[in-house]
Amino acid sequence: MIAHEPLLVKLVRLIDSMPMPQRPKRGPGRPLIYHDRLFLKALIIMVVKRLHKVGELRSVLEEPAMKPLKDLLTIDGRYPSRSTFERRLARLPETLPAQIGCLGRHLVRLIDPWATSGRAAALDSTVLRAKGGLWHKKDRDKGLVPHTRIDTEAAWTKSGWHGWVYGWKLHLAVCVSSVWIPLAAVLRPANEADNQVAPALIAELPHQTRFALGDLHYNAPNVAQACFERSFLLVTTQYGPYPHTDDGVEVRRVFHKLRSVANENFNEHFKAIFEGHEQVPTKGVVATQRFALGAILLYQLALLYRYEHGLKLNVGLKAFLRAA
Repeated sequence: MIAHEPLLVKLVRLIDSMPMPQRPKRGPGRPLIYHDRLFLKALIIMVVKRLHKVGELRSVLEEPAMKPLKDLLTIDGRYPSRSTFERRLARLPETLPAQIGCLGRHLVRLIDPWATSGRAAALDSTVLRAKGGLWHKKDRDKGLVPHTRIDTEAAWTKSGWHGWVYGWKLHLAVCVSSVWIPLAAVLRPANEADNQVAPALIAELPHQTRFALGDLHYNAPNVAQACFERSFLLVTTQYGPYPHTDDGVEVRRVFHKLRSVANENFNEHFKAIFEGHEQVPTKGVVATQRFALGAILLYQLALLYRYEHGLKLNVGLKAFLRAA
């Protein structure tokens, strides 16, 4: 690696050495010319440069100053066509949850965040507002779309903090430790219940995990079963009037505090870096999954880079990524 390479080039190169999840066996057909890593590199460039369409990516890569990055997307002198970029980047969100889980487990092995703490992962979701206008229920029920800016693939949810929001939910599992490592992530329309998505998060958690922490939304039989199958202990808020007086209430209170600190700090940190307090810059479920999950992958990649270079992990991460 050349010492004076731009930071973005170094981050993109890091994809060549990061672990990848096992791909399912391909059926008969034309073999792939370009490896998945190439399109992960393209995704990281899109997230860092705030490019949300394939046409924007290709136009930027044609600039002379971007030649080092374009070279990283070229294999044996071959560079993907626009249609190849469109097709492969459209399929990429299907594999991103597995890739995020794979890299999350790798980071846990390297950083060992649970060396001085309990081995807990915090489950939560955070809302992201859809791009464009609101598709009000009266129009939605009639199938009427008042204007083309509305993202009809998003949905409504009611947040205790934000009230009614039209958009998406980013479902997350975060390491409960002094380092906020995202361990699993899924993005779905906002009306999908947290407990329905939770098993997909639990399936990606490191085997070292001992506790899965959630609020009342995760107190559901399917979540308990998913944890049981992986030998995790599910700790959630309990139903019933307050104050609870059972034997486990004080332990749950400690866990709830730990979960809140991990979730709230990571969510705020993530949204501050990637402007998540505003409307998402994309329209449609595929493009929004690519943006949000790509941002999680970039966050993980930044942690990996800073670990390998002996830098502080969560401190200064926003400035670090902006500098790329």
